[in-house]
Amino acid sequence: MSRRKTERLLGLVVCLLSTRRYLTAEQVRRAVPGYPEADDLFKRMFERDKEDLRELGVPLETGVNHPFDDDPGYRIRRQAYELPELRLEADEAAVLGLAARVWSRAELAGAAAGALLKLRAAGIDAAGADSGDDRPAARGIEPRLGTPEPAFAPLWEAVKDRRPVAFSYRAAGRSEPQRRELEPWGVVNRHGRWYVAGWDRARGATRVFRLGRIAGQVKFCGPPGSVTVPDGADVRELVRDWDSAPAQDRTAALKVRSGKGLGLRRNAVSVRPDDADGWDVVTTRFADVGWFADYAAWFGADVVVLDPPDLREAVIARLKGVLA
Repeated sequence: MSRRKTERLLGLVVCLLSTRRYLTAEQVRRAVPGYPEADDLFKRMFERDKEDLRELGVPLETGVNHPFDDDPGYRIRRQAYELPELRLEADEAAVLGLAARVWSRAELAGAAAGALLKLRAAGIDAAGADSGDDRPAARGIEPRLGTPEPAFAPLWEAVKDRRPVAFSYRAAGRSEPQRRELEPWGVVNRHGRWYVAGWDRARGATRVFRLGRIAGQVKFCGPPGSVTVPDGADVRELVRDWDSAPAQDRTAALKVRSGKGLGLRRNAVSVRPDDADGWDVVTTRFADVGWFADYAAWFGADVVVLDPPDLREAVIARLKGVLA
């Protein structure tokens, strides 16, 4: 599914969730960004979107607001769409919080906000649900995903749209990158590193590539829908077999602000108070300087690398890059 269609479907869901009455197709066209002006094109696209929502399990209703209305309308009843109240244990909430921290760039928030603004501008009630409460119909939602590798975004799009890609790859032990053409099946993270797995066209075999070793731009080399993922293909298993757990054979000494760096503290060899008030010295083990430097730099001013020198310089270089 393309990003444009994803945004349009999200806008349609927000639009139909945000009204107490049925909206006609024409009202939907005025409220939801992305629909064409031509009537025949709009009708075909709107019919496909309705079918897509129903296939996704969205409870789309059809009806009329008044017995004398000529055109049917559409809405999504909030009680049928929303999940029941969730009660999470502390560890379950921690897992959700950790997952939320993975996201760091808004992709679809603009579509949702734009749909609500157009809906209100058209004079359509965007207040609470059918229950009659006064809560806003939709709260700001900003899923965000951030990765240090520039190759992540085009590879993620290629996997989503089922299209092949080409890129230059610097394999371990090689000084010069080589061109690869890949039919990507999935992008996953393992031990803090991002990988893409799929079918290598030149070698005629399944291959796994580490995103951090991709040099230059990732380019599409085929149309959407031209990649077929084999039944039973498990990208996580492919990456797990290809990349065994790295041996943590080096030790780092870090100065960590009190109450911060929980991930570092959880895996620490030792933690002791520092001479400076409000800080601790955390000793931990690591394997790869590049990956651990990215991880330590993520904590910003709450973590200072004391040792080893190469790790300290790598973190400083990353922080300077952010400032630049």
